[in-house]
Amino acid sequence: MATVTFDKATRIYPGSTKPAVDALDIEIADGEFLVLVGPSGCGKSTSLRMLAGLEDVNGGAIRIGDRDVTHLPPKDRDIAMVFQNYALYPHMTVADNMGFALKIAGVNKAEIRQKVEEAAKILDLTEYLDRKPKALSGGQRQRVAMGRAIVREPQVFLMDEPLSNLDAKLRVSTRTQIASLQRRLGITTVYVTHDQVEALTMGDRVAVLKDGLLQQVDSPRNMYDKPANLFVAGFIGSPAMNLIEVPVTDGGVKFGNSVVPVQRDALSATSDKTVTVGVRPEHFDVAGADSDLGVAVTVNVVEELGSDAFVYGTAQVGGESKDLVVRVGGREVPEKGSQLHVVPRAGETHVFSTSTGARLSD
Repeated sequence: MATVTFDKATRIYPGSTKPAVDALDIEIADGEFLVLVGPSGCGKSTSLRMLAGLEDVNGGAIRIGDRDVTHLPPKDRDIAMVFQNYALYPHMTVADNMGFALKIAGVNKAEIRQKVEEAAKILDLTEYLDRKPKALSGGQRQRVAMGRAIVREPQVFLMDEPLSNLDAKLRVSTRTQIASLQRRLGITTVYVTHDQVEALTMGDRVAVLKDGLLQQVDSPRNMYDKPANLFVAGFIGSPAMNLIEVPVTDGGVKFGNSVVPVQRDALSATSDKTVTVGVRPEHFDVAGADSDLGVAVTVNVVEELGSDAFVYGTAQVGGESKDLVVRVGGREVPEKGSQLHVVPRAGETHVFSTSTGARLSD
């Protein structure tokens, strides 16, 4: 197995002045599952393709283990890639598809068969080995593509949105299978997705990209608890964090009719008259109906999920109408059109600079 290093790796497409990936710096540990996530066009697939050797590197370097692979062709990098569209040969059986790379490499038939059967057992594909891809479901085809990567025993797995063609239920079960399989095999894996729930549930660490720039790389828990800037705060978490610009006041920030205490260091770190406070939907306390604490939220839509519910409403904050999302218990669901008074829970707020977007609170 091997580590993977992006050392200020940069990709500028011909005819463009702006890098698609700008000085990407990430060290991926041996056996780690790293997820690259971000909106469309942020550079995550380009980063993966640079590691695979499918895109040129215009600056910096890429290393797999101790080898500089920056300018090596894909076949010499000891990687295996799983694509979004499976890329199976329709005229070959599942067994032939899985063993094809080994056949090209000149491995003898008995060894190919043994490796294919071992991979099929791991992936629960044994009974499908003699079938053609068209006789399989989307989830089974994806497992065949995984099997083809496994039999090669590469140093690094690269996965480019491998679940996006599957339906929602299958996606959830397949991502569990991939994550547990990777842990069992211990192969360093770089996984690209635009789905931040997928990123948080699968990755040992998550790297968030925006416009080709790395915003933060951290464990899913740290990224959720301590987003580095406004972009990460708004991107990670579902529903998204509520981000509200509020005035700075003595002892904290003014949130409607309440003063919410925040760390003194956070406020002394900025000269802005306002800061942007982030509050996750689950970190609002709902005050009593006759209370005038916090801000009044008019309920527009309620999304009931059984154990709890999300209230989507609007509130007047600082003279502006703001959309807010509040999580409430499943048995305390308010009526549409009613009003709730909500106060951010002390110690659960995130403070960001309004001008730079950088995190101010610890």
